[in-house]
Amino acid sequence: MADSLFPTASMIKMTILAEVFNKIKGGELQYRQLLTYRDSLLYEGEDILGSFKDSEKIYLDKVMMLMLTMSDNTASLWLQKLAGGGIQINQWLQGNGFEYTRVNSRTPGREADRKRFGWGQTTPKEMAGLMEMIFRGEVVSKAASERMYRNLTRNYWDTEGLLMVPPYVRTASKNGAVDESRSEVIMVNAPHGDYVYCIATKNNVDQRWSRDNEAWQLLRKVGAILWQYYEPDSKWNPDPGVGQF
Repeated sequence: MADSLFPTASMIKMTILAEVFNKIKGGELQYRQLLTYRDSLLYEGEDILGSFKDSEKIYLDKVMMLMLTMSDNTASLWLQKLAGGGIQINQWLQGNGFEYTRVNSRTPGREADRKRFGWGQTTPKEMAGLMEMIFRGEVVSKAASERMYRNLTRNYWDTEGLLMVPPYVRTASKNGAVDESRSEVIMVNAPHGDYVYCIATKNNVDQRWSRDNEAWQLLRKVGAILWQYYEPDSKWNPDPGVGQF
C-alpha cells in the first residue's frame, strides 16, 4: 500500500511549495515579494485570499502561509502559476526522484489523470519522503528547507492525526480532503526520536463532512497508535474519540 497511487487533494501543495522555493533560489521570485491580487485569480469557495478586492497587495510569504496553514485554494493555484505551472513542478519532482507524485490540475497532458485523481496524485511513501527530505534540509537548499519546515508546522487543520500528539510537541503536516479521499502527512519531532508517516484513503463510501467521518476516525486512530508506539512511557494518553471545540 505504501506504493499505491492515491489522490493528494491539498497534500499536493507541498510540491508547489518546493518549486516556489526553487524559483526563489534562482532569483525569479523573492520570499517577501509584493504581489497584486486580481479577481481573475479567484477560486470559488471559503478562501481568505478570495475575499480580497481586486488590486489589493499581499506579500508572497503571506500567500504561502495561506496555502499551507489555511489550505487556501485561491492562494495555492496562484502559487502554482508563479511556480511555472504543473509541468515545471512535475519536472522538479521527476528530477528529485519522485516517480509517482505529480500535479494534474491545470497541467497540459494530464487531463485523464486529473479525472481519476483530481489536483494531484502520490503514494504514501513518496509523500512521507518529501516531508522527510524537507526536514533533513534536502529540498532546494538547507536554508529553503528550514523555512519550508517552519511554515509546515503552522497547520490550522489539526483535529485528526495532529490531535493525537501532545500540543507541546512540534509537528509539521499537510492534510488533503475531498469527498472521496481524506489523507494527511505528518512529521512528529517526538522526545525519543522523529517519525514521519502518511495515511491516504480513496474511493471512500462515507463522504460526510462531519466529525465522525470514517476516514477521519481512521486518521485519529492511527495517529494515536503511532504516538503510543514511539512514546510508550509518555504520560500523554491520546483519545481517538476526543471532541473538538
